[in-house]
Amino acid sequence: MAESKIEWTEQTWNPATGCTKVSPGCKHCYAETMAARLKAMGASGYERGFRLTLHPGRLTQPIKRKKPTIWFVNSMSDLFHERIPDKFLDQVFETIRSTPHHTYQILTKRAERLPQYFSERACPQNVWLGVSVEDRRYGVPRINHLRQVDARVRFLSIEPLLEDVGPMDLRGVHWVIVGGESGAKARPMHPEWVDAVRRQCEQQNAAFFFKQWGGWGADGVKRHKKANGRLLHGRTWDELPLQSSIR
Repeated sequence: MAESKIEWTEQTWNPATGCTKVSPGCKHCYAETMAARLKAMGASGYERGFRLTLHPGRLTQPIKRKKPTIWFVNSMSDLFHERIPDKFLDQVFETIRSTPHHTYQILTKRAERLPQYFSERACPQNVWLGVSVEDRRYGVPRINHLRQVDARVRFLSIEPLLEDVGPMDLRGVHWVIVGGESGAKARPMHPEWVDAVRRQCEQQNAAFFFKQWGGWGADGVKRHKKANGRLLHGRTWDELPLQSSIR
């Protein structure tokens, strides 16, 4: 577990690491790059690089932290990967249930597994459940799978935003995060795409959080260092669900 530099969370907890690509949002996966770097450094838990690996020894890590904390679960993997067995997921959620003073943010691209897994299990009240929505073909359909789960907070991570995602049904969605892609091979994000999402959030009463422009600025210029990386229309947008506070 480690302190996170992600603007919308506090700590990361990775009971599993490694993944496989399922959609265009995975093309330049930051976790894959980071795993290769950690393997080269000899970091514990990354001996297999980015191959999917379960870490039973990490299951109880959040229990040791008494301070109420917002955890991003599996920042280096996808908790609902098809090769992670239900029994291991049950152990993850047992830790979550036993630490009600913490909040857990779980984000997946395997949205079709959500209603299957939670059909026989209740989603804990301290879980914020989210899906990635990078485009129309792969991302937008995930929203309907998410909506089928009775989660206290449902959220979308529209990062990297790769195109105008068009109209979205945000019924039952409490929070929407938008961001551009980072890294040397980052694909551009156009301001009008961001504004289209922001307007839909306003119209459908979903909190809107603008994370970053990424490798491209609002002016359409690619740069190595971010300039006004979080400003949209001259301001930051840090809306949160349930009136919670991060940082």
